[in-house]
Amino acid sequence: MTTLLDSYREHIVNAHKQPLFLLLVGFITSFVFIRFSVRMIRAQVRWWPGNVTPGGLHIHHMVFGLGFLLLGGIGVFATYGGQPWMDWFGLAFGIGCGLVLDEFALILHLDDVYWSEQGRKSVDAVIFGILFTALLLIGYVPLGVVPGEETRWGVITVISVNALASVITLLKGKVWTGLLGIMVPGLSWIGAIRLARPSSPWARWRYTTRPRRRARALRRERLLHRRADRARTWLFDLIAGAPDKVPANHPAAHRVAERMAARASAHLDAHAARALARRRARLADRRSVAAAGATPHAPAGEGPSYGAVAAGPGRFHRAQQRRRTVRAGRSRTYAVTPTGLERRPERHPRLRTHTPRIHR
Repeated sequence: MTTLLDSYREHIVNAHKQPLFLLLVGFITSFVFIRFSVRMIRAQVRWWPGNVTPGGLHIHHMVFGLGFLLLGGIGVFATYGGQPWMDWFGLAFGIGCGLVLDEFALILHLDDVYWSEQGRKSVDAVIFGILFTALLLIGYVPLGVVPGEETRWGVITVISVNALASVITLLKGKVWTGLLGIMVPGLSWIGAIRLARPSSPWARWRYTTRPRRRARALRRERLLHRRADRARTWLFDLIAGAPDKVPANHPAAHRVAERMAARASAHLDAHAARALARRRARLADRRSVAAAGATPHAPAGEGPSYGAVAAGPGRFHRAQQRRRTVRAGRSRTYAVTPTGLERRPERHPRLRTHTPRIHR
């Protein structure tokens, strides 16, 4: 115990890192506490207090987190960063970071996606914040600059290159490699060199005009990343709880239902429009037949329909009936009668046979 306290004084207090250490402690503690709280509320445990709902309004814990952030940030400037206020305000700021980043997905989507697949972005944001703070705590504050000592530009260069490689790795869709690379220099460099995941922003920017590289990324995604995604899902379920498959009363579910209803109504509208067009076509055919019967002779040069009418109302009537049969999708058969050849449509919905036409 004495050795641990001596190490704390040497590496934390004497190195002026105690405010940052307390910030990290508040960060981790608030995240663990609030995740435990929401899981107890989700399990409907009787002995655990529920949500804060004054007047029926549900207040998210990021509201309390914003209060802690304001308290820590304004308090540091108000007290000029003096001791011991600097330590307490650092602890308050860390608590606010944990509460706010735990609902990072809600802020990003502007929707209550806490227990959905999109809510896992909050866990990514929290892990990123904890690792970055731990990196600053293990390294130098800030980035190699210690008050009263000479600046070590070599350390600053290594940390800067490692941070750039971690950003590139995150853009390539390798979240865990990028986050762990913040703590382990060199790991993010490997992730920055290797291929990006097909669904990452880097692939959308760089692989659109490179089909071979995109095909390699897809093949690697199918072979390697599927197992890693299962392990990541299991770990996130252990930390933050399994998301809901179809959240009850979720706005996204309502949007999906509205899109399905719109598609169904569009299909019904199209069907009704086709039925109306068929009725109008039949009505126009009847009117044309009636007009042909009223005017058996037409002037020359008026078109083929007038020629058919001039040949006789019976022939025009048969032509109109043939067009209606073709439009309705029915087959045609021809029967020989004592009075000659007449076309008779066969009203069978499936059998479509065509008998060769006999010319007299």
